[in-house]
Amino acid sequence: MTSHSTAAIKVITSLTLATACGLALTACGSSKADTASDGKAASPAAAATSINGVTISTDPKLTEKLPDAIKKAGKVRVATDLPYPPFEMYIAEGSKEITGIDYDLGQAIGARLGVKFEFASQKFDGLLPAVQAGKFDAVMSAMTDKKERQQAADFVDYINAGPGWLVKKGNPDGIKVVTDVCGKSVSVQTGTNHQKILEQRQELCKQQGKPPITVLAFPKDSEAQLALRAGKVSADFLDEVTAAYVADTADGGTTFETVVGKEAVGPTSASPIGIGVSKSVPGLKEAIQAALQSLMDDGSYGKILAGYHVPNIAIPKATINGALD
Repeated sequence: MTSHSTAAIKVITSLTLATACGLALTACGSSKADTASDGKAASPAAAATSINGVTISTDPKLTEKLPDAIKKAGKVRVATDLPYPPFEMYIAEGSKEITGIDYDLGQAIGARLGVKFEFASQKFDGLLPAVQAGKFDAVMSAMTDKKERQQAADFVDYINAGPGWLVKKGNPDGIKVVTDVCGKSVSVQTGTNHQKILEQRQELCKQQGKPPITVLAFPKDSEAQLALRAGKVSADFLDEVTAAYVADTADGGTTFETVVGKEAVGPTSASPIGIGVSKSVPGLKEAIQAALQSLMDDGSYGKILAGYHVPNIAIPKATINGALD
């Protein structure tokens, strides 16, 4: 991942509800149109879906790229780790309705393909194993495309965001450069790229003759944030986009702040964040890539990211397996 400077982010969390047509794409055309006179599946009629104010139309030519099993099911089963705002989160506490960057982009890709991207919650370190086990077809959960992870799934790359520190308001432990966390306790989510980066930072502390970092790993980042709130750690290490969102929204922006930039987080991977796609569903990654690229080309992708005030995490091309490390 590369690092980008991030201003305070006000994320629009009220998701514009999809039209009835968008919630059931097959209802937008004649139900008889699903089967041609020769008994073969016919191309679906073009449909339009509103994704947070952005209208996405179905492209029948892209629908044809989908594997037959996906076309027949009418959906792509997507695993995600909830909550990890603003990438994936519930609209309100107690709600089961999902919103977020990943969710909106997933719905847009699905709408372009003429199928539903059906999201379900799964712990982060269990995401890829669940896909390998056949429980899901894909993962959308702010997951960095890494060569090691490509052994479990193929990746369609869709954004690029760097890591950052979430600290208490006023940065009481004075974390300004990466080695400032040497000898301190920090929290991180289990199984993430950020956890691996912290392991690499241990060597940096050793090289400079400083005490090691005490790393507390938690199944969910929300638990890592609670550790910071309770004073058990000096900082939480996570995506800078998520760090900025939490700092800006938790307790009205009075509890946390961020420390970002290369000086603070140290050298990081330039690998993008990707959609992990099952290797057991041939043709799915190509269909998703083609749909995503079409959303990039017509501006829909950029509008969705702009709705979350994070245009800087956009990439120009939807690559497959573009990990750099």
